[in-house]
This record gives sequence, C-alpha cells and structure tokens, in this order.
Amino acid sequence: MFEDTWFDDLQSEGYITDVIRPLKSGKEASVHLCRGAPSTGEALLAAKVYRPRAARSFKNDAAYTAGRVITNARTRRAVQGKTRFGREVEERMWVGREYETLREVHTAGAEVPRPVACSDTAILMEYVGDEDEAAPQLKDVRLSEREAAHVFERLLQNVEVFLSRNLVHADLSPFNVLWWNGEIRIIDFPQAVDARTNPNARDLLWRDIEHVCRFAARFGVDRDPAKLASGLWDRFLLARL
Repeated sequence: MFEDTWFDDLQSEGYITDVIRPLKSGKEASVHLCRGAPSTGEALLAAKVYRPRAARSFKNDAAYTAGRVITNARTRRAVQGKTRFGREVEERMWVGREYETLREVHTAGAEVPRPVACSDTAILMEYVGDEDEAAPQLKDVRLSEREAAHVFERLLQNVEVFLSRNLVHADLSPFNVLWWNGEIRIIDFPQAVDARTNPNARDLLWRDIEHVCRFAARFGVDRDPAKLASGLWDRFLLARL
C-alpha cells in the first residue's frame, strides 16, 4: 500500500509530473527521481518513499521514540497497544516527523535538502545531482586533507544548528551525507530525537560525533570526539548555541 499511492498523491497535488527513474532501493525506503511541476520551482525532485514498517529493517526504534509525546489519549493508547489503527498512526508519524524535522532545520540554515511536500507515505524534496548522475554518498568520495577538514567543520556546524533547534540527528555518518560540487547535504532524519525530552539524546549525539570524527581521521584530520561532543552538549544545556 505504501508505494502504490505516493505518485498519485503527489501528482494530484500538483508537485510532480512524472517519475524519471528509481535512484535507490533500500529496506527502509526507496528514492525516485521525479520531474517537478512548475509550481515547485524545481526541474528535478527526489521522492523518498517509505516501505511498510513490517518490511523495514529499522524496527527497534525505542531509543528514538523515548520521550515522544502523543497528546490525543485515544491515539496514544492505540500506538502503545500496537493496534492496527495504532500502527497506521505510527507509520504516518514516522514520515511526518522526518518532513517536519527537515523543514525545521532547513529554515534554520542547515545544509539539508529543501523539503517540498509530504504525503502519508513519501517525502518530496530537493534533488542533489543532475539528470544523469545523483550526488554520491560521502563515504564514496575521496577527499584531500584540506577538503576533509572543511567537510568536518561543516558537519560540526550543522550538528550545532540541529542542537540549536533541540534536535539530534541520531544517525549521522558518511552514509547519510551527500557530496556535490564541493557542498554537502545531510539526509535521512526519521530517527532524529528531541534533545530536551529523549533520555538517549546525549548518547546519540556522542555517536554522531564519533562517526564524523572517524570519517575525518581517514584523511588525516584528527579530532577528539569526546571533547567535541561534551562541549556541544554542555553548550546546549546552558542554552549557549
């Protein structure tokens, strides 16, 4: 059901005119290159289409949903009881949460794809690349030490922007960063957590910083992840971001 309606939903709302080709097919989601409608201001757009939860490998999400508040009592009971309605609500929340997170951090100036629209099953966003080639993941890019140092500083600055909006990416790594024409775009935010309410936020921030430092070290850029993460977290707690 998830992948059957996304095109009709986004086309009927006047966001896309057709699908050019699939870009990526993973266990959590597939990504498709689409032709944007004139109203979007984009010739090309990327549609990230979620698979049903049962078909995804990323199911152990307790660390990411801890501290989440569902104000509607009926909905909260359904989600906690894992009823059919509760599972449907949780699916929509998972997609909607990523879209709203993208909007929040993009508005704050983070280097993420511009979100364009959202349906129950898909997120439509800025496409990074050209019609012939999609931007590669940072893990597949060979950088000079100088380039790596620049990318590292950009990633840290983005982590700071996220924290300034009370968010931790929680899965930041070279797998979730695109590289195109010397610029980065950070992607994949479904597991982002609220640093104010999630009890695992500090540990997830530590892990993000460790991944970034490990990547930079491949190119001779050595940084202390514990010192960096501790400093960022302390500044967040003191509201100095």
